[in-house]
Amino acid sequence: MDERARIDDVCRRLRDHYVFPDVAEKLTVFLRARLSDGAYAGLDDQAFSVAVTEDLQSVNGDKHLRLRHHIDPLPEVDGQSFDPEEFRREAELNCHGIASARRLAGNVGYLETKLFYGPDIAGEALAAAMTLLATTDALLIDVRENRGGSPAAVALLISYLVDEPVHFNSIYLRDGDVTNQFWTLPYVPGRKFGADKPVWVLTGPTTFSGAEDLSYSLQQLDRAKTVGAVTGGGANPRQQYKVDTHLDITVPGGRSVNPVTGTNWEGVGVQPDVAVAVEDAFDTAYAFALDHVLTLGDSGVRRPIADEARLALAGLG
Repeated sequence: MDERARIDDVCRRLRDHYVFPDVAEKLTVFLRARLSDGAYAGLDDQAFSVAVTEDLQSVNGDKHLRLRHHIDPLPEVDGQSFDPEEFRREAELNCHGIASARRLAGNVGYLETKLFYGPDIAGEALAAAMTLLATTDALLIDVRENRGGSPAAVALLISYLVDEPVHFNSIYLRDGDVTNQFWTLPYVPGRKFGADKPVWVLTGPTTFSGAEDLSYSLQQLDRAKTVGAVTGGGANPRQQYKVDTHLDITVPGGRSVNPVTGTNWEGVGVQPDVAVAVEDAFDTAYAFALDHVLTLGDSGVRRPIADEARLALAGLG
């Protein structure tokens, strides 16, 4: 397929699916002008994907809007360029997106996630992690390197942090002109962390999409404090469509609408409650958690916990 056919297909996907039809028209005009100017002539697949992505993001800076190059040939499954079984296998090889779930000194829970796979794929793993951490006195959720994922996984995770179902996000979809509400679940497997113990979410510039949904939603629910740096700024959920053997385009077909603010974090990122350098986010949040632990007492069964907390706090300098 030559570059003209590829650009035609990209423009068709934009016109059919992009959540902002007016922007889609502007992008179509711009891409065709760039094509006429020879901007894409003679480029290999990798260089072509980079050039088109830069042009796609030049109008409104939508980081979810990308032409992607894949080394392996892309299958065609239900009009989308991914293989569900291969995606499931990828999740298994990546520990279902959970990089770490452990108890830190001072009985502080720590959950580090890299991607939110859907509950149908990673629900058991996420439930196991949250059950493990349920009896800790405070919780750190590290999404500094989480690039996003399933809104349903975000709903599942937040469900472990609240006692009653709560509406935390809505997503408007251009296809069908519908708005879907996202609520926490009335029941989760395992044991909840609960609504009363403190939570800190660690963020940074590579925190993106679904991970920003988690950060922003918990922040607006006043259920957690965010610590770190401003996030990537991608609030428009996308679908991917095959363009050629090794190329697909990701097109945002919806936009998030927070029920508290009436808006989202698109283009501006989630602003941290406590702004620190991304590399200092863990130490800062851990110190907050340890300070909290030391307010819970230091006699009886809590004595060794308090001793751990003091030693850990001293070690943070």
